[in-house]
Amino acid sequence: MTSLYDDVGGFDVLLALCCRWHDLCLADPVAAHPFEHPGHPQHNERLAAYLAEALGGPALFTGGYGDETYVQRLHAGNGEHVELDEACLTLFDRAVEESGIDPEAGRRLSSYFRRATEAQRAYADGPHLVPDDLPFNRA
Repeated sequence: MTSLYDDVGGFDVLLALCCRWHDLCLADPVAAHPFEHPGHPQHNERLAAYLAEALGGPALFTGGYGDETYVQRLHAGNGEHVELDEACLTLFDRAVEESGIDPEAGRRLSSYFRRATEAQRAYADGPHLVPDDLPFNRA
């Protein structure tokens, strides 16, 4: 049995997906906001590493960047922004479709990404709400 990581095509496909999603978000008036500000210079690589690990691939994120608590605290404290989330999720789905990923694997990937995005709303009021030692959010 293969992992979802294998089914989507591995790290290079995920990195290309993240780069395409980033570009789509920058071009969208609603989704652009979090991507317009200077962020980490390797945001796409870090997101691809996170997704690789979440989908059952190698432990690239926890092996080099941080853990789930780190990720949640990084994104916490921005309030609830459902309209922004929905715009970004719609563009993620579009990037998945454009990436050439098998449609069933793409549906599973998009479903995971939606759940992960919606779960971040639990910490909308601040990083102090994020517990220590959160388990990694796997698909």
